[in-house]
Amino acid sequence: MVTAAAAALLIGMPAEPALAAKASHAAPWDNLFRHLQPRPRAKARHAVVPLPKPRPAEAPSDEAEQPPEKEQASPEKDKAKEQATPAPQPTPQPSACRLALTDEVAIAPSIPDIRGTNGCGGEDLVRLEAIVLPDKRRVSVKPAAILRCPMASAVADWIRNDLAPLAERLGSTVSDLDNFDSFECRGRNRIVGAKLSEHGRANALDVRGFKLADGTSISLTDRTVPRKLRESVLHSACTRFSTVLGPGSDWYHEDHIHLDLMERRGNYRICQWDVWDPLPQKAPLLPAERPEEAPPREVAAKPEDAKSDAGKHDAGKSEAAHDAEPEAEKSNAEKDEPPREEKPAKKKRRQNRRS
Repeated sequence: MVTAAAAALLIGMPAEPALAAKASHAAPWDNLFRHLQPRPRAKARHAVVPLPKPRPAEAPSDEAEQPPEKEQASPEKDKAKEQATPAPQPTPQPSACRLALTDEVAIAPSIPDIRGTNGCGGEDLVRLEAIVLPDKRRVSVKPAAILRCPMASAVADWIRNDLAPLAERLGSTVSDLDNFDSFECRGRNRIVGAKLSEHGRANALDVRGFKLADGTSISLTDRTVPRKLRESVLHSACTRFSTVLGPGSDWYHEDHIHLDLMERRGNYRICQWDVWDPLPQKAPLLPAERPEEAPPREVAAKPEDAKSDAGKHDAGKSEAAHDAEPEAEKSNAEKDEPPREEKPAKKKRRQNRRS
């Protein structure tokens, strides 16, 4: 038991003297791989870092302080920018007609160009709302007409220089113009598949009449309107417009007047408008019977066929008279002379029949 206890003590004793002796007698290659051995980690030090102060409200923004970064210019980027952003188009200059059609002549604001199907639409368009007379009075276009500027200018000149003086001779002034149709994308006479009408080019105006300041309405196709007045409007319209169609041209224009500025070869013009006379208020009566005291009517000469029939009729009469002669002769013979033979009488009848 003592020996075992002594051995345990010897085993549990510290070995520092032996290690120290061993270290003193270390071999030269013991530190050869010393740099490959991991170094012991140092204990982390938790330093206290102070927080920044809050930014004052009056301080400028960071974007203002930092200058913008300059992008490197490259031809590819420049081309992409040019394609993405369209080039600014130049502002179209007003036409000479637009410059002449001022507010002193007509109230006609410009509208954008119209690009419709089958060639419909046009350029230099205006919305003709009223015509201004020389005395500053306005003639309203009801409803407002969409026209090309040259056509609107021609209508304004027609009203100012022709219809206004005509209304003054009637003791009044023009107040309204009845617009039946202006711009409409359609064929001629509204026929499907027909040639494009001048209405589809905003180059035509249909007028039914005009109204005076005293309330009188004058329809240009009304037969009760004085003929002289309608003829005056006809001559003025055919002077200013290249095409004038009204009653008598076709049955499409029996209730209005068509005006346009269609261009043709040789400045050819069409003016087809018949000014009809007023219809009678009452239907004409049958002729009265011929009075008895009237002189006899002269009979025209009979034709050859009638003469031949008359000759036959006269021959019949002569035969009847010839047949009556023997009876008279017989009666006379009974009184004075002896009776005659009948044979000669029969021969005369045959001769008369053959003639």
